[in-house]
Amino acid sequence: MTDSGVEAQTTKPTFDPEHKLVTSWAFSPTILAGLRLFFALFTLFTAIFTLVWPAVKDGSASASGYFSYFTNLTFIGICAYFFASGLQTFAYAKSSKNGDLEPTFPLQRWGRVLQYLHVLLYTTIVTFPILVTIVYWALLASSESFETPYTSYSNIVKHALNSAFALFEIIFTNVGLLPWLNLPITIVILAGYVGVAYITHETQGFYPYAFLNPKKQGAKLAGYIVGIAVGEAVIFVIVWAIIKLREYIKGVPLMRTRKSTLPVGSRF
Repeated sequence: MTDSGVEAQTTKPTFDPEHKLVTSWAFSPTILAGLRLFFALFTLFTAIFTLVWPAVKDGSASASGYFSYFTNLTFIGICAYFFASGLQTFAYAKSSKNGDLEPTFPLQRWGRVLQYLHVLLYTTIVTFPILVTIVYWALLASSESFETPYTSYSNIVKHALNSAFALFEIIFTNVGLLPWLNLPITIVILAGYVGVAYITHETQGFYPYAFLNPKKQGAKLAGYIVGIAVGEAVIFVIVWAIIKLREYIKGVPLMRTRKSTLPVGSRF
């Protein structure tokens, strides 16, 4: 009975056995958990504030289309990811400090569907925010972007800091390479959003983004849609390459020496 118990405790999990999802080369698991949960609370506050403020100021109709904007959906995804990853990292940090022979985190014991969805969510929050930032500042930004303190705050957080959050995960964590399977899936998600935009027009009478209006854009519309899909593919490849470079740099002798003196779970 005792031997089997020890064996159960020391058996490596098949999902993320190196704990890449919950560790960082720059921070201890405790600090990484704290940062992720702080970002989660900040993005939650911003999401709620930007939903409620227009309704309070201009009436409920101003907030009725909140979930029709890809920017807001992506931002909610960032919030969800930081809550999920922050709690998983916190559990791993606690397991490490408890002196477990093999520190673990709950996601390793969950079903494969949930494990894959977590990885897919990570893929979306390191690619979609960058796409949102590029499209906004290239096509949508105007003098009204900073017209009031509210619009300034909203646009800076949702169209600039969103990419900063993505870069934090790309550069400062140990999360591995994006699965290539996720590339076509992210394209399908974008295609699904186009459908949401046209449903919004039919049900609420407006297009979330002017460049999706076929009457105004004409033949350019197809170009915009294809361009955004291509842009997502390019961003995906660039993010993949940055993660690959980060893993390569971690593998050089200097980093190996540093890692050997600062084992995972003991750094603070």
